[in-house]
Amino acid sequence: MHFQLTDDQRALQTGVRELLAGRFGREALRAAVDAAGVDGSGARLDRGLWRELGEAGFFALCLPEADGGVGLGLPEAVLAFEEAGRVLLPGPLIATHLAAGTVPGAAEGLTVVTAVDGVVDGTGGGALVEWLDEADVVQGDASGAVPLQSVDPLTPLHRVHAVVGNRSAGRWGSPLLERSRELGGGWAQPTTAGADNSFAELLGAAEQLGGATRTCDMAVRYARERQQFGRPIGSFQAVKHLCAQMLVRTEMARAAVYAASVTADPLDIATARLLADEAAVRGARDCLQVHGGMGFTWEADVHMYLKRAWVRARRGQSTAVHEESLAADLLLPEKR
Repeated sequence: MHFQLTDDQRALQTGVRELLAGRFGREALRAAVDAAGVDGSGARLDRGLWRELGEAGFFALCLPEADGGVGLGLPEAVLAFEEAGRVLLPGPLIATHLAAGTVPGAAEGLTVVTAVDGVVDGTGGGALVEWLDEADVVQGDASGAVPLQSVDPLTPLHRVHAVVGNRSAGRWGSPLLERSRELGGGWAQPTTAGADNSFAELLGAAEQLGGATRTCDMAVRYARERQQFGRPIGSFQAVKHLCAQMLVRTEMARAAVYAASVTADPLDIATARLLADEAAVRGARDCLQVHGGMGFTWEADVHMYLKRAWVRARRGQSTAVHEESLAADLLLPEKR
């Protein structure tokens, strides 16, 4: 089996990258971060950009053509979200994408949709909701939500304490599931709690992959440019090892994310999520180390990628849940 992107998929990837580079490049990112402030109180969603994404088909990628969508599948959605992760595109992208076809205006970027992530966030404090104040539609019960101090200024968060189950009922009705069936994917309708949102987990992993790829590129570029003792720091063995480890983690995550987008199997998605989270968080930390003291400054971009990776890693199912799912599968009697 050849795991190579098709010409159409490469064209899609290039098109999304060019769109985001022109509309949300580094200057726009820095301006958004500066406007949000350290505490994120000034974070605002760019509605113009949101509509442009809708016009470009970002939210309607997996919506059937008969319903006004692009008619593509999960692999193409993963490629698009990977590019969004590379530039730290803010906003409830996953919730809006999965709501296309069920929430009027979501596919066109006219309606911003967020969702109650009804999974315990690791602190015992209930569920998280991103961009609650900026959203037009909230999937799930966000009553009683209280604002949180988010480590990422471009991901404002609220916490909802009263959540029943792993995810809020009625949150997802995405055409992605039907599209996966049409294309013959390995996805089967989940029947257990916590497995009904694997598509959101995979799209989140794709964002993490994009961030990991970007921090790896940043580290390598800086290692080539920064000089110490008359030599680029990339010529020193310790820095070489850091960059090599970043690349290995990123490419392992890429293989897992791309494979999971083809199989759409919940266990493959769990694997992809684990590897992508590790690649994004550790990659950003290693990138910061390559940059040295400069990496700790507000002017450097490294801190933004580390903060976003931390927040993304808290979304959805926890690392422990994914690890337990994979462990349980390995210990099934028929696999002994």
